[in-house]
This record gives sequence, structure tokens and C-alpha cells, in this order.
Amino acid sequence: MPEENIEIKEEIIEACEFERPIRILIVVTNVDKIGKENHKTGVWFEEFAIPYLEFLKEGYFITTSSLKGGKAPIDKKSENLIDDIKWKTAKQALEDTIPLESIDYKLYDAIVLPGGHGPMIDLAKSELMGEIINYFSENNKIIGAICHGPAGLLPAGKDDIAFVNGRKLTCFTNEEEQWAKMDKIVPFFLEDALKEKGAFFMQEDEGEINVIEDDNLITGQNYQSAELFAQTIIKHLKKNKPTCNNN
Repeated sequence: MPEENIEIKEEIIEACEFERPIRILIVVTNVDKIGKENHKTGVWFEEFAIPYLEFLKEGYFITTSSLKGGKAPIDKKSENLIDDIKWKTAKQALEDTIPLESIDYKLYDAIVLPGGHGPMIDLAKSELMGEIINYFSENNKIIGAICHGPAGLLPAGKDDIAFVNGRKLTCFTNEEEQWAKMDKIVPFFLEDALKEKGAFFMQEDEGEINVIEDDNLITGQNYQSAELFAQTIIKHLKKNKPTCNNN
């Protein structure tokens, strides 16, 4: 091939990579109440807002979705006046989420599941959620989940083998549920559910920052881990930057 043709081809590839933004699908809960006494819950705002804004800084294309679509509830305990002002753009993204069933998830490079106790009710039982996680796993795309977000990993698996089986991961721990006085309210302990499916669970003390990387699976233990969680996902995406030839 003539040298000038090689140069032209390289220029096309560079332009193509520049025009192909990284696409991230964030899936949040629709659930605003939990337990027999209808304890108020929702998206734990920090776990959504910090990754969302960090991804925006990188120029990523972000779609915010939920199973039902519409306005996603925010756990009132996670709201803070100063942070709400700082994270205004993130709050707006939760005002009108897109129904998950209407999204072509194969177009995305990463899926991110923030917490709040809600995912234990809706995402944990969603066949569609399981289908999507299976697809991302089979295609080695980034799967990120933080705090109670890993509940969305529970429906995934094939041939009676759970997706989390043998995977290193973390989530909001049993001790943290007790510390938050939610142990009598939650429908199950997420840590136990993941272990029962064969996960290799890795934890730190209550409130300690903890992010676990296992190939394309990235999990965070709690909201204190949100910034490191986001930066770890970004690190992995930069190592595997998509081109316009990728779906």
C-alpha cells in the first residue's frame, strides 16, 4: 500500500475514534418504598450524581434509564442542600428516565447500577436486567454496580450458573445494613444473596472506601466509594476506547 494511502487511512481512523463517543447506560430504581411499613427509599443520590458528572466531564454519552421510565425517586436521606446545588445537572437527569425495554442496550460500552435499597425490589427480579448483564458479560463490556446496585446482577446467568459465581465483588454489607438500622426492613441481605450465588465477596469496615475490580466487573461497597468507583470505570473505558467499527 502506498505511504500516502496509509496516512489517509490513519487520519480516517483517528477521526472515526474522535467522533465515536463512549456510551454509558445508567439504570436506576423506580422503587420509593420498602418493607412492610413502606419505609421511604429511592436512588441514593450520591451514587448516581458523582459517576454521572464524572462521565459528563469525560464527554461520554449517558442514558439514564429505569424499568418503568419516568421520574426516578431519590432517597431523602441522601439529599443535601449544598450538594444538590452542585449536582443540579445530575438531579435533572432523574426527572425523566427512559424505560429500559425501549433502549437498544447493545449500543452501549458500559452499564452502571447505582444503589439505594430500591434495586433489591425491582432490578433484582428483572429478567430484562439479567439479559442485559449477560450480554455485557459475553461481550466483555464494562459492568459497574455500587452499594445496592449489585442487586441488579442477581438475575443474570446461564445454564443454571449465576453471573456472579466465582466473581470478586462487593456491595453494601450486612454490617452496614445493621449500622444503618435497615437490617429489619430490607427483604434480604444483599451480601448473603451474592454469596449464595457463588460470589467471592470482599469487604472493608462500615463506611470505608472499597472498590473491587474483576476483569470487566467493577463494584463499590457504599456511597463513600462513589468517586473511586467512577474513576475506576473511566480508567477501564480509556484502556478499551471504542471505535466507530464497534457496536
